[in-house]
Amino acid sequence: MLDVQKDMPAVAMAIDRVGVRKVKMPLWLKDRTNERQHTVALADLTVDLPSSFKGTHMSRFVEALETWEGKISYRAVRDLLTSIRERLEASSAQVVFSFPYFVRKKAPVSGVEGTMSYDCVLTGELDASLKPRFSLEITVPVMTVCPCSKAISDEGAHSQRTLIHMLLRTDGFSWLEDFIDIAEASGSSPVYTVLKREDEKYVTEHAFAQPCFVEDVVRNVASRLLEHPHVCGFRVQVESMESIHNHNAIAVIEHNYEHR
Repeated sequence: MLDVQKDMPAVAMAIDRVGVRKVKMPLWLKDRTNERQHTVALADLTVDLPSSFKGTHMSRFVEALETWEGKISYRAVRDLLTSIRERLEASSAQVVFSFPYFVRKKAPVSGVEGTMSYDCVLTGELDASLKPRFSLEITVPVMTVCPCSKAISDEGAHSQRTLIHMLLRTDGFSWLEDFIDIAEASGSSPVYTVLKREDEKYVTEHAFAQPCFVEDVVRNVASRLLEHPHVCGFRVQVESMESIHNHNAIAVIEHNYEHR
């Protein structure tokens, strides 16, 4: 049958990335507590396209996924990238998996358990060097109490939900829970799904004893990542959803992070 995709395009220009987005699929990865966790991901799969090709073969991306084992690991994702690159006859391939990761978390006093969800993104790239590159993104919510408000107020201080977004490059295996722990230890208090009255009292008092600006939080996270044995580069962004201002506060630290 005629392969129109290999015809010369009307405009002979190379395309950096072309492919499919938001393919919903099951996948699994290692879990520090239960050994294995199943979740659902949205997958983006792309390749480069030379100026001599009119189009790519979209069905081959889905075929590569259908024959893949559906596991998040260095070897498994590298094999998927290799398969996509070969099936599409491309120089480079990229996969992006966006998925929730779940952790069962106990309330600090009552011990009641609830399920916390953390948004994660894993990106893998493979080019002609055949050396894959990976980055991991995790977003962790925490609570922060404003040190300035506490210092100048006769009663209380304003607090807010703060999001810690970490983009990480690593050179070895690390548990997702390790990075969640780093983020949750860097604000005034972690947040929880289920809290009884005694838990609310503890969380409030604990948070107000550790007030911090976004600047404090981003420095806390960055300093802990610098001590991690497998983190070789990172970008940390902390955004506070301010409770008494009509704007958000933000702070960013980058270390050995390449923009690509």
